[in-house]
Amino acid sequence: MSTVVSWVSVFLFFLKIGSVLYGSGYVLLAFLQQELVERNQWLTSQQLLDAVAIGQMTPGPVFTTATFIGYLLTGNGGAIAGTIGIFLPAFVLVGVVNPWVPRLRQSSWASGFLDGLNAASLGLMAGVTCTLGRAALVDGLTLVVAILSAIAVFRFKISSVWLVLAGGAIGLASHLL
Repeated sequence: MSTVVSWVSVFLFFLKIGSVLYGSGYVLLAFLQQELVERNQWLTSQQLLDAVAIGQMTPGPVFTTATFIGYLLTGNGGAIAGTIGIFLPAFVLVGVVNPWVPRLRQSSWASGFLDGLNAASLGLMAGVTCTLGRAALVDGLTLVVAILSAIAVFRFKISSVWLVLAGGAIGLASHLL
């Protein structure tokens, strides 16, 4: 972390992200990598990966990563600020937009717009996967764990919670041995 960050900065950052985020929570990772690691240098890629790993063990895994990042940056105040900031826009937007979504999908131009947003979100997720993969896959063991985890998720539909716990246990065991 290269600069001092206030809980207000954390709140405003996650309020901004929560206001413009579209798609699954995994799109959030692209924004976090670009803004927190590359642009503001508030975190390292490894700290971001750690925050995502911690978030995977909680309900709403990716968005609760904002809580952990807030905590890393400014302690308890940052955790609260990050949580409120990331969720507040969604609560407001859902209440306002939800009644109109069925009609929007019936419109060819609005439906096309939403399809384009979905495609762009997928591209963001692919890009951040590559970026974070370079930081996470540091040796043969991490590469094997990643490949086996992908097989377990896609072939056997194993919950990500179990995979994160197993990965943590494997990493701990390799460190202790």
